[in-house]
Amino acid sequence: MQEHSNSAAGNFADAVRRAAVAGAERPALRSHDAELTWADLDRQVDAVAAGLSALGLPADEHGRPRVAIALPNVPEFAAVFFGVLRAGLIAVPVNPAYTARELTHVLTDSGAAVLVGTAPVLESLGEAAPAVRYQLGKNLGELLSGRSAFTQDEAVGGEDLAVLLYTSGTAGAPKGAMLPHRALLANHEQLASIDPPPVESDDVLLLAVPLFHAYGLNSGLGAVAYHGACGVLLERFDPADALEAIERHGVTGVVGVPPMFIAWSLMGERLAEAWSRVRLAVCGASPLDAAAERRFADATGRPVHQGYGLTEAAPVLTSTLASAAVKPGSIGRPIPGVEVRLVDAAGEDVQEDEDGDTDPGEIVARGANLFLGYWPDGSGGPGADGWWATGDVAYADEDGDLVIVDRLGELILVSGFNVYPHEVESVLAAHEAVVEAAVLGVPHPYTGQTVKALVVRVPDSQVTAEELIAHCERNLARFKCPTAIEFVAELPHSATGKVRKGALR
Repeated sequence: MQEHSNSAAGNFADAVRRAAVAGAERPALRSHDAELTWADLDRQVDAVAAGLSALGLPADEHGRPRVAIALPNVPEFAAVFFGVLRAGLIAVPVNPAYTARELTHVLTDSGAAVLVGTAPVLESLGEAAPAVRYQLGKNLGELLSGRSAFTQDEAVGGEDLAVLLYTSGTAGAPKGAMLPHRALLANHEQLASIDPPPVESDDVLLLAVPLFHAYGLNSGLGAVAYHGACGVLLERFDPADALEAIERHGVTGVVGVPPMFIAWSLMGERLAEAWSRVRLAVCGASPLDAAAERRFADATGRPVHQGYGLTEAAPVLTSTLASAAVKPGSIGRPIPGVEVRLVDAAGEDVQEDEDGDTDPGEIVARGANLFLGYWPDGSGGPGADGWWATGDVAYADEDGDLVIVDRLGELILVSGFNVYPHEVESVLAAHEAVVEAAVLGVPHPYTGQTVKALVVRVPDSQVTAEELIAHCERNLARFKCPTAIEFVAELPHSATGKVRKGALR
């Protein structure tokens, strides 16, 4: 097992070097039929660091140069990402499926001096791309194949900025969360303190969550590097293809998002066969429907551990891995080294009710994994006391396990009563004819707002809006029930499976 003593003070790319020293010929990454050993990856990381350093990129008023990475889940992403960090530069992972407008915002806002991307990314930007460009499948190969060993003259790590990760922008344009090396490494130290540790050096992790997202980047790729494990990269998620990859590569752990587990939960015996060697399933990014969770557990005999986190927390704050048991709908407890409080509108800790549960309150968190604030001035970061308000609402049950209620900004007020969309969505999703639902607040002349639901029906289902409203009335107080239901073919999702409610509005 690798040693990680005092690693939070170092450079995150040091994890690749440690893995290469500990097991040079052990597999680091697999993609389709290709395999990259830790020695191979370490050489590529050196080559990228040397090549980027040779460019002589100057610092600007915001500090060290930024390098944008707009690549899918391919081995080149890992080599470039860790190469940027080893060179002492700042990585800016970007969704390669972004439109030219979205890409331009991130590139302009970050001031990226270099862009590493796919052909479609570079073509969409044209002359708007940074002057220094590397294209997957063309000159990027030359950068990766350089033979120069790299030594950083100036130590970069710890509190130095490592990554700018742009948030999904639910309120306005996306903002760059500033994550230092310390935050990325701390989250692995915190998770490794769980007994038993979720990931070990002999694990094979499925990396299907996009690497440009904090969850895929650090909980997926970062965990593989930190532990010297092996990652199996999937460029796009197809349920059947993913199961084949799980079997073929002997996957032992899956880092996933709800749409993955929902799709798998409908595959019956095929799922059980593929998962025979998988010992750990973790789900994050958004809540997993309880019905899908039960179907999955019944088919595989394994629970789905759920966690909660944010880009700004690198990303994990809580997990059912830290709880005594997995409970449907629960996000577990704070992981070791993370403090969490639930506070009311006045900033005071919420109180317990007569059942031993707490009232809902905003989650505020403190820990070494928190970010430095938003780019470029550090605004919106943790306070002087280290606490940071997440904007998410939860309550704690009688065992101290947390249950997410909703985002503060998505709260619906019906005649002054609070309606949390997630609660209504969970009730709708429990109906056998519903695949997925999204709930919004819409204006109402008498109650201020009312509840509207957009519902995706099970194929060939003829369930009506009246039937679903009646189902809600059997399970919810009347003021929480939808007054309008619209059936849609599908809902818009982010890359990690969250429903894009801004698009719905």
